[in-house]
Amino acid sequence: MARRPIDISVPDLSGERAVVTGASDGIGLGIATRLAAAGAEVLLPVRNRRKGEAALTTIRRKTPAAKVSLHDLDLSSLASVAALGETLREEDRPIHLLINNAGVMTPPDRQTTADGFELQFGTNHLGHVALVAHLMPLLRAGRARVTSQISVAANRGAINWDDLNWERSYDGMKAYRQSKIAFGLFALELDRRSRAGGWGITSNLSHPGVAPTSLLAARPELSRDGDTTGRKLIAALSARGILFGTPESAGLPALYAATSPDAEGGEFYGPSGPGHMGGGPGKQKLYSRLRSPEEAQRIWQVSEELTGVDIPSA
Repeated sequence: MARRPIDISVPDLSGERAVVTGASDGIGLGIATRLAAAGAEVLLPVRNRRKGEAALTTIRRKTPAAKVSLHDLDLSSLASVAALGETLREEDRPIHLLINNAGVMTPPDRQTTADGFELQFGTNHLGHVALVAHLMPLLRAGRARVTSQISVAANRGAINWDDLNWERSYDGMKAYRQSKIAFGLFALELDRRSRAGGWGITSNLSHPGVAPTSLLAARPELSRDGDTTGRKLIAALSARGILFGTPESAGLPALYAATSPDAEGGEFYGPSGPGHMGGGPGKQKLYSRLRSPEEAQRIWQVSEELTGVDIPSA
């Protein structure tokens, strides 16, 4: 039986500048494509220029008049994040939307970033924290909405405070869960601090549910030569319209959280189908791991220390 398409309307975004990480393929490319079609100027910070150029071609094929450009960014390198921040600050143009979508998931063996952090914690969390810090003047100038993509994995596990970089007992899935819990806590703390300090920034969370995306596909750079067994199963069930979402529907919660006038700061959006694994986007109950303001303040402080960046409050 054919699956009924799921979609949302996106408001007119003419005159707005949007930054989407992880937009060279998968969910991020779908989000960037929709933002460009709605009139936004979309910046695609990418690690792989070849994939980035292909993404530009895809977006322009669907929206010939799209305002879209590539920038270099490797979230696993704090120097690369700082360089992008400097480039955009020199342009001195407000940013109205930031969608922190990029991520890596469960490399078979422990890997580290250019700065020595466990790869998932360093990329999914610390890289994005540093990006927010470096873009803060532009986000405040644009009274930006910041949407940070986490995962259903954040509903389990915990932050390994005694060994944040998993040097003593690496477990890929536990490390992935930690990266998403940490990033979720940071994003919620960003909204709290913005409200308290009058920064004008609205920060919320989204998750894509479960869908056959590139996250669990073959990734030679992660020493993964083929699609995981899990991805093959997800793809088979998704194609039959059973339980899981599609690559297209998986991007809708972030798109809704970032653009809908009904989406609010400090809230969490994801698929509304069974188990929140597929279906149209809607507001969801915050995972228990994300409810502690004390843990959020702690991860904020630790993240500033580890990245060497201070997020200006005034």
